[in-house]
Amino acid sequence: MEGKKLEAKYKALANRRRLAILKYLLKVDKATVGQIAGEIKLLFKATSKHLQRLRQVNFISYEQIGLEFNYFITEKKDLFIKQLQTLL
Repeated sequence: MEGKKLEAKYKALANRRRLAILKYLLKVDKATVGQIAGEIKLLFKATSKHLQRLRQVNFISYEQIGLEFNYFITEKKDLFIKQLQTLL
């Protein structure tokens, strides 16, 4: 993995809110921004920004159903995600 990409992944994980989001998505498989915000007790807008950061490094993806976006872990076999599962 390229150095800058590796650094970006580690930086994305260096935040307790983003770790909480990943932990929640590992537990429920899919969730909306509102559901995630409620679970981690964070404002909708702030949660959206954290989700955007996680999407930038390909930890999560989303699918649109009607007006809602459901977020999910992109690749559960990713080395980072596998390590998180054991740590969280």
